Order: sequence, then structure tokens, then C-alpha cells
Amino acid sequence: MISALGQSSLRIVSEAGDLARFTVRGFYSAVGSRRLGRRLARAVYEQGVRCLPVILIVGTFTGLVLGLQAYHTLNRFGSAALLGPLVALTLVRELAPVLAALMLVGQAGSALTAEIGIQRNSEQIDALETMGIDPFGFLVAPRLLAALIVFPIMTGFFTLVGLVGGWLSACVLLPLAGNVYWASIDRAVKGADVAECMVKALVFGALTIALCCHNGFNAHRRTGATGARAVSASTTRAVVFSSIGVLAADYLITSLLV
Repeated sequence: MISALGQSSLRIVSEAGDLARFTVRGFYSAVGSRRLGRRLARAVYEQGVRCLPVILIVGTFTGLVLGLQAYHTLNRFGSAALLGPLVALTLVRELAPVLAALMLVGQAGSALTAEIGIQRNSEQIDALETMGIDPFGFLVAPRLLAALIVFPIMTGFFTLVGLVGGWLSACVLLPLAGNVYWASIDRAVKGADVAECMVKALVFGALTIALCCHNGFNAHRRTGATGARAVSASTTRAVVFSSIGVLAADYLITSLLV
């Protein structure tokens, strides 16, 4: 048992180091990469524009549910006027960056893992290397840079529609005054709260997209399978590990900034 635990620990450390080297090389390969702007624009479209409907829908219903539950809970103690700060701070500090990252991983992250995995499986990445093209600069760098752009923007959209959802629950469907809701939010939310939200979004973006690219890039040797099964296993692995990574990173960042 001790031997198995030690081997598992060494494998986890080795994979974490491999991911760190992969991520650093991915960002470094962006320097001097030719036609990076076109690939970056495509990555922003895939991670951002295509995922925007999901972000808006999930953000709206998150605000609706949060406003509904919080109103009835606070109303028991005669503190319904505090609904705005509760909804706003919960979204800004925790729910918006975490849920937005999970939604982006589920849609964009899984798609790019499968795409890179298929390119590895069909030897397209080997062909790039044969032609003297750095596959990191061609495939990984634009997606990592796009994540640093897209994740904070999507988190901002999630927060805004979540606040509107909370307003709909509390002020349209329930009797809380709208001016009380928005005024209390304006007083409660500080610049430090928004900064924490954006820091989390940047970290989640770099972490999750790096994990997705890494699993797709190494689909041929990480899953113990070949062909379509390797791509499927790599995609599943990427989504699961990215989700766990988001929650773990959220705790670490919160413990450091609170």
C-alpha cells in the first residue's frame, strides 16, 4: 500500500511538472510566431462568441435562483434589503468566475481537446514538425492567449446577467424595491472584489485551457488507448481534471486574498 501510494504521488508530481513545462512552452512559443493574429482571432471566436449564449443563459438562471433563495432566507430575519449585496458579492467573488470557467470548459475546452487529439491521432502534428512548424506556436499559443482574453470577459457577462437575474427575482417577481437593490449593490461591491474576480478568471483560463491542450496534444501516449478511444478518453480526462483544477484553484486564491 505504501509503495502504491508513493508511486501515485510521484506520478502526480511528474504530470504536474509536465503540465507546467507545457504551459510555459506554449506561452513562450507565441513570441515570433507567424500569423498569430489570425489564429488568435479564431481561438477567441471559438472560446468566446460560441460560448456566449451558454454563459448568458446559465448566468441568468443562477441570478434568478440566487435572488429567490436569498430573498426568502433574508426575509425571515427582516434583512431583505441586504439581498443586493448578497447576490452581488456571491457572484463577483465566487459563482461567476467558477461557473463561467466550468461552462467554458464544458463547451470550448472539450472541443479543442478533441480537435487537437484528432490532429495528433491523424499525424497532423507530426506533419507540422516535419515541415519545420512549431506545433506549440501553431496550436497551443493562440488558445492560451485567447483564454486570457475570453475568460475575464465571459466572467463579466456572467456577473452582469446574474445581477439582472437577481433583480428579476427580487424586484419583479417579489416585492423588493428596485432602487434599494441596485443602491445596496453600488455600496457593497468594491474594486478589490472585482480585482479578485478577474484574477480568478485569468488563472482559471490559463489552467483549464492548458490542461485541455495538454491532454489533446498527448492523446497518443497518456490514455493507454489508440484511435477514437484515445481522443474520447483524453477529452473526458481534460474536462474532469479542468473542473477539479478550477475548484482547487478557487479555494487557494480565496484563501490568499480573503
